[in-house]
Formats: sequence, structure tokens, C-alpha cells
Amino acid sequence: MALLERDAEADVLRRAVARTARGCGAGVAVVGEAGAGKSALVAAACAAAGEVRVIRAACDPLGTPRPLGPFRDVADELGLGSLLADTAPTLASLGEAAYRSLGTARTVFVVEDLHWIDAASAEVLRFLVRRIETIPLTLVVTYRDETIDSQHSARPLLGDFAALDDLATVRLLPLSEGAVAELVAGTGLAPGTVHALTGGNPFFVVEVAKEPGRPLPATVRDAVLARTARMDAGDFEVLQLAAAAPGRLDDRLLPALHVDLPTLRRLHDSGLLLRDRGGLSFRHELARLAVESTIPAGGAAHLHARLVAALEHVEPRDLAVLTHHAVAARDGARAVRYAEAAALEAIRAGSHTEAVAFLETALAHLHPPTPAHRARLLALLAQELYMTNRLDAALATVGTTFGLWEEAADPVGLAAAHESYALYQYYSARRPQAEAHAERAATITSGLPAQDAQLKFGQAQTTRSYLAVQNGDFALVQQCQSDADAIARRHRSAALATRVGLFTAVSDLAQGDAAARPRLVDLIEEARATGLDELASTGYSNLANLDVEQRRPRSAEHVLEEALAFSSERDIPICRFWQTGVRSRLRLEQGRWEAALEDAAAVLDRSGMPLAALWPHVVSGLVALRRGEDGGSHLEQAWELSGRLDEPLRRLPVLSALAERAWLTGARDDRVAGLAVAAVHDLAGAPGATWGVGDLAVWLVRLGLLPDPPADAVAEPYRLTLSGRPAAAAAWWRELGCEYDAALALADSPAVEHRVSAVEALDLLGAVAVADRLRQEMREDGLPHVPQRPRASTRVNPAGLTNRQLEVAKLVARGFTNAEIASRLFISPKTADHHVSAVLAKLGLPNRRAVVVQADELGLS
Repeated sequence: MALLERDAEADVLRRAVARTARGCGAGVAVVGEAGAGKSALVAAACAAAGEVRVIRAACDPLGTPRPLGPFRDVADELGLGSLLADTAPTLASLGEAAYRSLGTARTVFVVEDLHWIDAASAEVLRFLVRRIETIPLTLVVTYRDETIDSQHSARPLLGDFAALDDLATVRLLPLSEGAVAELVAGTGLAPGTVHALTGGNPFFVVEVAKEPGRPLPATVRDAVLARTARMDAGDFEVLQLAAAAPGRLDDRLLPALHVDLPTLRRLHDSGLLLRDRGGLSFRHELARLAVESTIPAGGAAHLHARLVAALEHVEPRDLAVLTHHAVAARDGARAVRYAEAAALEAIRAGSHTEAVAFLETALAHLHPPTPAHRARLLALLAQELYMTNRLDAALATVGTTFGLWEEAADPVGLAAAHESYALYQYYSARRPQAEAHAERAATITSGLPAQDAQLKFGQAQTTRSYLAVQNGDFALVQQCQSDADAIARRHRSAALATRVGLFTAVSDLAQGDAAARPRLVDLIEEARATGLDELASTGYSNLANLDVEQRRPRSAEHVLEEALAFSSERDIPICRFWQTGVRSRLRLEQGRWEAALEDAAAVLDRSGMPLAALWPHVVSGLVALRRGEDGGSHLEQAWELSGRLDEPLRRLPVLSALAERAWLTGARDDRVAGLAVAAVHDLAGAPGATWGVGDLAVWLVRLGLLPDPPADAVAEPYRLTLSGRPAAAAAWWRELGCEYDAALALADSPAVEHRVSAVEALDLLGAVAVADRLRQEMREDGLPHVPQRPRASTRVNPAGLTNRQLEVAKLVARGFTNAEIASRLFISPKTADHHVSAVLAKLGLPNRRAVVVQADELGLS
């Protein structure tokens, strides 16, 4: 049957496939209501694909989606079978394997019904679309948008389709009355009446046209069921069985369900079923729903029980499908067993969103619930909620286990619950509550003779030490680590020993022991090698944070590059969240303000752990203020967060930001005049405070609020400034690539040439408000040569490089050609050329050679 009023949409698909036939990549998302003709349009495009191979997958309408379901269906065609069957692949490794496979031949890869997709599959598809211009692939997805809200797993992928080059979205609208007239031509049906009845839905129109001699059906359901009127009861029950099996009725189940060949022939003649992916499926989801609606009350459970019994004899077992049917069969014991197993499988696959849903299913059907079993499921659910950045829900969930563990007389389980609660509280920026629960975990297991209790005590002590490091309580760190180390040695626990060693190295590095850094790097590698992924990612997070705090920007750059790749590969979103916030601070200090704002927004625009929002708020507030915009609300939110944390070392940078605002605007802030001055006096000389105290002390001196600064208790560049050596301080900052700090250090100089250089450097950074304040000071001092503010059209903008442009700039600085940049970043040479041109314009440099020559000066080495 001809596709009517779909020429423009079909042309988009034809052009995409033609690009792939030429060796290029493209993507098309087809959106429309059920029955709009999405599958028919895609099928027509695939039929015309010529020598381009076609691979088709679909998502199934299960209660909880199958982790990696679409990729499991086409595993053999993509060569993913061993990866999916024998291991628990990371999403990055699966994405890379799919990318390599799809790059070997010109391919149209179709994934239908994206509205039912699981989170892991959506992430793998995102991996592909972000590299699609580098392989001969047309990726086609279809979906109904009425069921995809802002929190849906597919939403980020659809955002990519809207934003990235070589990707397009087409929407299928209802048919006009003229098109309906063509479809019903020769049937005797009135086109206007049919159009009004069907709303122009193509599937509904076609169903009506198939039975023109019958009274017009009121709904799609009536139109479909009219075709089953002459079907005998046995055949209709098989049809209902197929309707109860979302997606398809697997061929391997047919013998166990007593479905013979004559029955299959009769069902095929009905026109409702077709062969698809190794089983029977309805020609359209609307047809399946129509038949499913005829299952009488109480009958569904019987059908699903038959399906469960048949599925249990098929290997490998599909745990998500078994869970779906066990729930519908009202078989609580099976529902719990399969849902729990499906959750563990989802965790291994990195599908933490689906793991949450399966665990909630298991808990809902746990009857009678034993305290220990329920507590164990709740503890696992809390961990998965934490992994998906739902900290409030994680806290509430693990909190309900306290009484259950007590009822089960399980002190180790209770201690583990308090330890988890402590971490969730800390990441929620509530350190005092976190410390109380970590101490409770240690108290519960202290002195217990059993090995598991002692190991749990050791772990609780390491958690207490970790919290103590963040608060600068290094005496408590030493005490807790000593206890944990003794237990690790006594029980020869390699995992606990690695944890002790890693947190000890973090503590030593926080106190300024440079020798601890290589030790910490080695322990992160050890954690990675032994499968302690979350510990390794925590190590990365702390190493990156300390590198930025102690002004090792080049080291921090490399650590964050590795850390973000690792947390993405291992799907640890909460660590990735924190690391992105740390990178926003690094970009601020490097003078890469546009990139800093990108990272800050990535944290602040999404719900996640409040702790990670501290620096993004500071960054957003300071960049706005320096550019002459209003950043006050961000700084106030940072202040509120620092108060909740109640950690003096984290409060220092917020006080510095408030002091900078007071200096820049001239507005009095009692917190600066009171708390900031007191903090400098109280923390001068404290371990780990030399950088924070130094930064704040310099700002207070500029404000005239600190007549006797502790110059010998601060880090070197601040000591130079406080000792009246601004040029030396500026040179120190410039060596690190911290141009804003270098400019401010020069601005403190009485030398006119230094002050002029400071204003020019600030103009270059786009810090117009700061530069204008210094111009005003120079005019008030009667200086004759005050630099004029440059016109926006002539100002180069090194601070305006985005994170992507920074990646490109670094590769240019290393001598990469555009083709090599394209290969490294999975983009086309044309896109690489656009990026290089933008980089040169923003840096104000004439050619690539200039970038190579000035790489160190530009902080790109």
C-alpha cells in the first residue's frame, strides 16, 4: 500500500540512507502517535536501501525494560553475543564494540519504540550518535512522544537528535481527508465520515477500509476485533496468549503452549500476526492492545502463568520477561525471585534505573516479608538510588532498614546501614549527621568477635576517617586508620587494606605531603585492578580536588580526564557529578570561563548530590561578577551549602568569593568583616589550610580588613603578595597558567606598568567589571595613561573556549592534523576544521603553528 502524505518525511530517510551508501553517517528520529505509520515509513526506507545492510531491533512494552534489550536482540548480527553472554560489559565497552561492528559495513540500524527503551540501551545509542559522522551508519529510531517526559531514559538521546549535526527528527501528522479518500476509494465509505471517526490515523483508517460491509467501528479496538469474529475459541485463546506476551511470542515456547502448525496457519490468515525476530508478534501494537482488552477479569493471570511455566524451560532465561509474567500471574514467590535476579543483572549491565524498578517490584511482592530479606533488598535499593543520584530517596530507603536489621538480630547489617546512611548524608551536604551515623556504625560492631563484624568495624572506621579528612580533623583520621589497618592485617583483607591505604594517602596529601601523591595514584590503580570501582572513583575525585586546591592545574587536568572517563565507563554517575564540579573550578582558575560555566551548568541543571554544587555555585557567581553581571544568588547558595557542611576548609573559598564581591562592588558584607577575618586567624597554620587561608588573606588585605596578615602561614604565591612582591607573585601564577590571579597580583603593585598590564590582561579574559574598577582606581590616582576598554568586536576571547574547543586546542598544540583530530574525537574532518577555526579566532592567533609555539603560555601543554 502506498504511503500517503509522507513524501517529505520519506525524503529525509532516503537522504540519510544515501549518505550512508556514500560512506557517511546520519540519524533520523521518527515520531508520531500509535498508528501514525512510523514502522511503515521506516520499512519502506529499508526496502529501498539497496546494498546497504539493514539491522532492526525493537524495545518491548514490559513493566520494566530489559537491560540492553535491543542490543541483545541483534547481538549475533552485531557480533556482540560473547560480550553480552559471558561478561557484564561496561556501557563504554559495549558502545565501542557496537561502533566497531557498525563501522565495518554500510548499515541502516533501526531501533523501534524508543518510548520503551532501558537506560543502558539509551546510553549506548548516545555513544553511537555522538560518533555517527565517522562511520557509514544511518541510525533510525521511532517513538511516541506523549509518554516521554523530562525524566525518561530516552530524553538525553532525543536531545542529541535535536542538537547534533547530521541528525534529524521528523514528525508524522494525521492524514488529511483527501488522503483518507484515497485509502477508502472503492469501498463505498464516505471519506468525510471516516476521517472524522479516525482522526486521520492511518492504522485506524486501513482497519476500517478492510471491513467496509460492517457497521463503522467506534474505535480502533472495534475495528481490530471485527476480524476475529469468526475465530474459534481455541485459536482466539492463542491470540490472547500472544497479546499477553509483549513484543513477541517466542517460537521456542510454542510446543510447551501446545500451539500446532494448523493453528499458526489460521492465525496468520487473520492478518493480525506476523513472524518477527524468532517469534510471533502482532502486526501493530494497537492490534495487540485490542486483543489484550478482551481477556476477562481473572483470565490474564492464567495466561501469564502458562507463559512463565513455558519460559522457565527456555535457556538462556530472560529475567526481565520472566519478572513481567510472574507479576501478571500474581505469583509472588516467582516475582520476587526473578525480579531480584533481574536487578542484579541490571546492576552488572550498568542499568541502575532498571535495577531500581526491579528491586521495587521484588519488595512489592515479598510475602511474607522476613526482616532480613526485606532489609537486604532495601539496602540494595538504597545503593542503586544513590548510584542514580536520588539521594533523598536513598536516605529514606536505607533509614527504613534500621528496625528490620534490629528485628533480624543482625548487627553487621545494621552497621552497614548506618555507614551507608552516613555517606548519603555527607553527599547531601549534612556532615554532622554523617559523622553521627558513621560513629554509630563503628560502635555497633566494635568488640564483636565474628570476622564479618570486625571487617565491618574496620570499614566504618575508614568512613569516619574519610569524613574527618574533609573536616581537617587529622588526629581522628590517624586513630580510625590505625584501627582499620590492624583489622585488615589480622584478617588478611586485601580490599580493606586498599581502602585504608587510599584514605591514608588522601589524608597525607591534604596535609601537604607531596610524597603521598604517587602513593595515592598507585592505590587508585590497585583499586581499579581488583574491581573496587567505587573506591577507585572516590580516589580519583579526591586526587583531582586536591590537585586543584593545591594549584597543580596540569596534574589536575590529566587526573580529571582519566577520572571522568572511568566514572562514565563504570557508570558511577554520582562520582562523575562531583568530578564535573571540580573541573568547573579548575577551568575557572585556568581562565577558561566559558568551559567553567559549561561544567557548572551540567551540575546545577540536574538533580544530584548537593555537595557537588558548592564549586559550581561559586564558579557561576564569580564569573558573572567579573563580567559585570549579577552572580549574587549563586554565591548566597554556596554560602548556605557551606553552612550545612560546617567544614571550615570548605567555607574558606566561599568567604574569599564574598570578599571578592565586596571589593568589586564596594558593598559591605558583615560576614567578610567578621567571620572571614576570624577564619584567617583561627586557621592560619592549620594542616591543609595554607591555600584557602592565603587566598582569603589577600582579599582581606585588599579590603583593608587585615592589617597584620599571616604571611608565613600561607602558600607561596600569597606569601609573595603579602610580602610586597607582586611581580614575583604574578610570575608564579603565570607559570601555572592562572592568568586571572596573575593579573590581580600585578594590580597590587604600585608600578604603573604593572597596573596597566593587569588591566590589559583582565580585558583579555573578559573580566570587564574588574578591569573597570582598576581603571577607576588609576584615574583617581591621577595616572595619565589608563588603558581604554577594547571594543567587543576587536577583543579576542581565550576565556570563551568551550570544553570541546579546549580538547581541539590541546590536540592542535600537540601537532595533530585535522584528520587526526577528527579520528581522535570521533568527528568528521569538516567538523574538526570548524573547531580549529573557532579556536584560532578566540585565541587571536593567525595559524596552527602559533598555537604550537605558544602552547605553554596558553596552558595547552
